[in-house]
Amino acid sequence: MRWIADDPDSTTRDSLQQLLVAAMTGGDSTELAEAMAGPLTFGTAGLRGPVRAGPAGMNVAVVRRATAGLAAWLRAGGAVSGGGVADAGSREWASDPQDQAVDSQDGVWDSQDQASDSRDGVWDSRGAVVVVGRDARHGSETFAAEAAGVFAAAGFTTYVLPEPLPTPLLAFAVRRLGAVAGVQITASHNPKADNGYKVYLGDGAQLVPPADTEIEAAIAAQPAAVAIPVGGPTTVYDPTEDYLARVSTLRTGSAPLRIALTPMHGVGGAMAVHALSRSGFTDVHVVAEQAAPDPEFPTVAFPNPEEPGAADLLLALAARVGADLAIALDPDADRCALAVPTPEGWRQLTGDETGALLGDHVLRRRRGLVATTVVSSTMLAKIAAAHGVGFAETLTGFKWIVRGGAGLVYGYEEAIGYCVDPDAVRDKDGISAAVVAADLAAGLRTQGRTLLDRLDVLSRTHGVHRTVGISRRMEPAARDAVVARLVAAPPEGWESDRPAPDVLRLRRPGARAVVRPSGTEPKLKAYLEVVEEPTDDLEAARVRADARIAGLREEVDSWLSS
Repeated sequence: MRWIADDPDSTTRDSLQQLLVAAMTGGDSTELAEAMAGPLTFGTAGLRGPVRAGPAGMNVAVVRRATAGLAAWLRAGGAVSGGGVADAGSREWASDPQDQAVDSQDGVWDSQDQASDSRDGVWDSRGAVVVVGRDARHGSETFAAEAAGVFAAAGFTTYVLPEPLPTPLLAFAVRRLGAVAGVQITASHNPKADNGYKVYLGDGAQLVPPADTEIEAAIAAQPAAVAIPVGGPTTVYDPTEDYLARVSTLRTGSAPLRIALTPMHGVGGAMAVHALSRSGFTDVHVVAEQAAPDPEFPTVAFPNPEEPGAADLLLALAARVGADLAIALDPDADRCALAVPTPEGWRQLTGDETGALLGDHVLRRRRGLVATTVVSSTMLAKIAAAHGVGFAETLTGFKWIVRGGAGLVYGYEEAIGYCVDPDAVRDKDGISAAVVAADLAAGLRTQGRTLLDRLDVLSRTHGVHRTVGISRRMEPAARDAVVARLVAAPPEGWESDRPAPDVLRLRRPGARAVVRPSGTEPKLKAYLEVVEEPTDDLEAARVRADARIAGLREEVDSWLSS
């Protein structure tokens, strides 16, 4: 088989050979078929797949060809034409990161300080900067080294982050270095068997069409992995100090707060503790069992703070130490979940509740555009109107949110992703979000109030918004068939529209349902919302909203099952 002969890694080469022999001698061919099912493609957040042999897995051969394709696309001018550097203004690279322009007034780096490339719009890749980072998953160290080696061999000035670091630091480094692209090896909160390849362009944001399909075409045009040159000089670059300095500017008060925190076996623990400490929050208690990076994720079935039971150790610690706020990061620390104490015990906030709270808090300090997606709560639009600022509704994913429009100061998605400082990190960032959430909670605490009290204020002003998600594991053909059926015959009483070819939105007064396939997993997802105006009292409105969302969930469940 051609792929076996072209695989430069003896481990995956031998694995695929064994699968082939088994299939040819009457054994089960399922695993072989899955490994050879086809190339990984850029979904909502990059290439992702199981760490295994074959073109449908994450392995050395796939990473080499992906990087060679990305390098070829960049050399062909993709950074200018494909939604990258041109979005932010092309940038000249200073020979040393410390030579980048810094605002001498406040010591805070601003991307606008970088020199603009005025050379008639023609981009030259010779010596152009790329930066490569990684998390601590299985294969990440090897894959990052392969990606850096391919870039270096292709003539790019290649910077490598010094150790497993949170994804937001890679996104930050792309802007800090004026790089034309960055690659983070990570599968975020996917199951432990997975890894991934996330690409950032020169504006520090993820890929959007047509760049994704253009790069896929460039990957397909690359030679066999064994024929791709690997090697050349690389430079270690540590963005930690600059990142922490930036994050520390996000705090507005000085009140203390006791925090319980978990990085969920990921790479964000130490960085989050440092960021909180630099911001004045020194009373931080970390879940010991989940503090160190561990690609096996031994204490959780799925390393996602939204999964039932994933935050149990965190909430137990929070109760034990009498915390004011509990914070859970996902393994690459680009997402952040919050929980708060109540008389009945700890309650984890939904992504939409946190999104509304942080959006309102940001707008109390800074005016500008805010954005969220078609599957998130509609409350942020009302908050923006109340503050007299612009609001943008985008397609799903931060690659769209951060491109919501000029003057963006905040964006969020319901899947516990928050961008609280778009000028520094043009993506979701769980660490900076944790600092801003702690700032909000600490300020409220000085008034004898809590995050739930502020949520009450927002609900009285804008209505009780109840949201819930439904996720069904389905193979692509089955989930696409469900969406096609709903498009052809929308349920009675619902108006429908298509924000995107793979997204169906259904609406009726006071209720909304959005159905779409997952961009990272074989799942069909539905996002439900009901809005109840508190015409009498807030608690009565909540009771009505709870009953309506439960009824809507049953109704939508029937759509997805029939």
